Amino acid sequence: MKLATLRNARPDGQLVVVSSDLKRCVSAGRIAPHLQAALDDWDQAAPALAALSAQLDGGEIAGQGFDPALAHAPLPRAYQWIDGSGYLNHLERVRSLQGSKDEQLQSVRPLIYQGGSDSLSAPRDPIVITSEDLALDFEAEAGVIIGAVPMRATREEAEAAIRLVTILNDVSLRRLVVDDLQNGFGFFHAKPSTAFAPVALTPDSLGVAWRDNRLHLPVRVEVNGTLYGQPNAGIGMQFDFADLIVEAARTRNLAAGTIIGGGTISNAHDETLPIKRDGIGFACIAEARTVEKAKYGRARTPFLKPGDQVRIGAHDGDGPSVFGDIDQRVELLPG
Repeated sequence: MKLATLRNARPDGQLVVVSSDLKRCVSAGRIAPHLQAALDDWDQAAPALAALSAQLDGGEIAGQGFDPALAHAPLPRAYQWIDGSGYLNHLERVRSLQGSKDEQLQSVRPLIYQGGSDSLSAPRDPIVITSEDLALDFEAEAGVIIGAVPMRATREEAEAAIRLVTILNDVSLRRLVVDDLQNGFGFFHAKPSTAFAPVALTPDSLGVAWRDNRLHLPVRVEVNGTLYGQPNAGIGMQFDFADLIVEAARTRNLAAGTIIGGGTISNAHDETLPIKRDGIGFACIAEARTVEKAKYGRARTPFLKPGDQVRIGAHDGDGPSVFGDIDQRVELLPG
């Protein structure tokens, strides 16, 4: 089944079930007022939501048109947002930018950090920056929303806790990364609000695209209509989502509604921008610049600037976007 959150007068929005073709939706208010409430009582809510989904897809319920522009992030605010480092190729390419030094740790155990989750961005929200010189970057990722996980969880417990899958844009201010890591307690100012696709799917509804605790779909990134990349999220993921959940739960319990990111999607290749229609490309600008420096002696691809438009979507072949698109415009904060 496919779930989304529509904006209303409340901070957690209204939970809706979305049709398989993403064209219609129906309120799930009689089951749970918002997604967090459904996650808190998943054993009861999930079967009822699945039945509602079947009625919508079967034409028993007319529903209403689903407009992604009216959607919030599936969880507009979450108890916890944890981003991981599932793709070692990404770490190798941007190691100097991230200020990371311990190579053995990165290959044996995934790196994770806790991001801000009190105000997560909707798929059509602008990316607002305070200055044009912060080296604004996008980072296309897959992510999962989980149920409660106990401390020192096993892989089996971690796998069983995965409730929903989606994609996200983990926005980065690259110029502030090193300062955050060297002079603070970790990422803070370098990581503004993360944006999410309008729809989250249960793993079973993804079919063969969800296996081995990985999303096996290409995630397409465009900037101002130009293709930047379409790496496959299931390729090169050294640490799967079960690994990331186990690592996050090493010393703490994880609450239902915790979001786990898989890290910037990265497939190994020697391409540079612009890429061909069937190219792999990049899920962030920093990687493209690193490859350019190695090949040409200098970076040629600029970071984002006000007025730029970033679109991110996961596609199954030539079909429509599976989760709906993240489509954000960069804006400079007035004053």
